[in-house]
Amino acid sequence: MLSDEEVRGETTVATVPENDSDYGSVHLRNFAGRVADEVRRKRPETVYAAGVRDPLRETRAQLHHEFYRVPDEDAVEWVLDRRGDRTLEVVETPPREKLGGTHSTLIGDREGRRAISTVADHPHVKKIIPGPIDAGGIGSQSGLRAKVTRADETGNVRLLLRDGSSVQENRLVTTAMDRETGERVRDDLNDALEAAELQESR
Repeated sequence: MLSDEEVRGETTVATVPENDSDYGSVHLRNFAGRVADEVRRKRPETVYAAGVRDPLRETRAQLHHEFYRVPDEDAVEWVLDRRGDRTLEVVETPPREKLGGTHSTLIGDREGRRAISTVADHPHVKKIIPGPIDAGGIGSQSGLRAKVTRADETGNVRLLLRDGSSVQENRLVTTAMDRETGERVRDDLNDALEAAELQESR
């Protein structure tokens, strides 16, 4: 727990890994719930988290705080080094109102809409602008796959959707102000797509 640049406390929430696959997801959800309860009790403005993706993803799903993944090594120092940085604006626009632009068609039918809905739910995505559909790609039988590409200089990213031989590149306008903060948003979005089982291999 940090207050300005001072470490105010440390709390350990422990668990024993569950090897039984039937109970693994329940165990993960319960463990993440205990971590989330501890976070809520501390009432922080922002949560910075390092470590294994699955518990972090589940913890984030149970919280309504600003939540950022940070590098595993020297996580506290990483946060302290960026204390003066501006925090990213949180968008209050309902997800369904973030979709705009001249191309309204999305590839992938229901799965395509689910991918768009997943990124639209992110608090730092302001607008989603669908691009034209390119049907000249190499065919795939894996169903719809989604991936958010590297941020540009302004912090905006692109959502790449692939469905069979069709590819669609959708522009995501974010509240990030530069490439570095855009990369944080990109990582969050790819985590969300992976959790939704829509993620291309990274």
